[in-house]
Amino acid sequence: MRLGFSPEEEAFRAQAAAWLAAELDGPFADVRHITSLTASPRRRRDWEKRLGEAGWSCVGWPRAYGGRDATLAEQVIFAEEYARAGAPPRLNHIGIELAGPTILAFGTEEQKARFLPAIARGEKIWCQGYSEPGAGSDLANIRTRAWRDGDDWVIEGQKIWTSLAQFSDWIFVIARTGEGSNGPKGLSFLLIPVDQRGVTVRPIHQITGEAEFNETFFDGARTDAANILGAPGDGWKVAMGLLGFERGVSTLAQQMNFRNELDAVIAAARANGEAKNPLIRQRLAKAEIGLKIMRYGALRMLTDAESGRLNPAALTYKIQWASWRRDLGELAMDVLGVAGETVAGHDYAFPMLPNLFLYSRADTIYGGTNEIQRNIIAERALGLPREPRGDLK
Repeated sequence: MRLGFSPEEEAFRAQAAAWLAAELDGPFADVRHITSLTASPRRRRDWEKRLGEAGWSCVGWPRAYGGRDATLAEQVIFAEEYARAGAPPRLNHIGIELAGPTILAFGTEEQKARFLPAIARGEKIWCQGYSEPGAGSDLANIRTRAWRDGDDWVIEGQKIWTSLAQFSDWIFVIARTGEGSNGPKGLSFLLIPVDQRGVTVRPIHQITGEAEFNETFFDGARTDAANILGAPGDGWKVAMGLLGFERGVSTLAQQMNFRNELDAVIAAARANGEAKNPLIRQRLAKAEIGLKIMRYGALRMLTDAESGRLNPAALTYKIQWASWRRDLGELAMDVLGVAGETVAGHDYAFPMLPNLFLYSRADTIYGGTNEIQRNIIAERALGLPREPRGDLK
């Protein structure tokens, strides 16, 4: 495992850091240090386009589709510098990290040429249509249906927890196209325009006061027959391929954001004297150690990916970071004390650390609950007997 970077890679780091500093000190200073996923959507869309113009939006993609053909190490470096610079959350992170790589892996040449450059240029924002009210962790239980009608697919059903759907132009959807099918069979992976009659997006207001998540309803929505990844019935294979991209380079940028949050907790403890509390100091030290262990684990995971191997330890990453950040949120509130329970502004206008506490309550649920993650570790990494799944044999 390489824990350092070559002189050429450090030169790439300097180039990326200089560009980010120039933009975020200059024309995009107003979006610097935004942490909310729903704040300033118009300006953040402008930011997506600026990244695309400069070739920094999808650095690991082929140049033919708007990327830089960056190596894995360079992708890690840019992700770290992006977070270190205080750049805002990517409005199109679903398109860049999930939809785009999946189209690259499973799409036809025509689909790649049509969809990928628009994502890289920041022109089209994407969201994900996986979970349903009765199919969250059990994704194979989805009931949204789709069928062919001439040159179109027609879609009926409901999705939930569709992040940033209210700002999105396209949504990728797992739908049941095999009549009478159940479980992972008979599913298809469809690409659907959001701005049309038959698609309704309803925000879900969270405990933080934001509405990052949405319910998305399909009532006779349509998409062109060509907007399917893989063959009809191959949706499960494509969906599982997409989930593999969730554990990619973005994990290092995520950890840089964690670094920023931990530093803020430490600064608060020093400011109000809690840093002198031996129990608080011990918890801060534990958080610091946990973050360093995560970094080394992520570097090992990416090193293995670069060599074409999948280390079973990679399956522990989601439960590791989700539990760590949940504990960090609790530590933040213990450091703040009563000051963390009041706000000076309007309803739910929480500052960074109380917001961290509230938001991190969901970390161990979304993207696969801790319970589901333990099943995955047991079955796929340790080879233990599979949990009974009824008719999903």
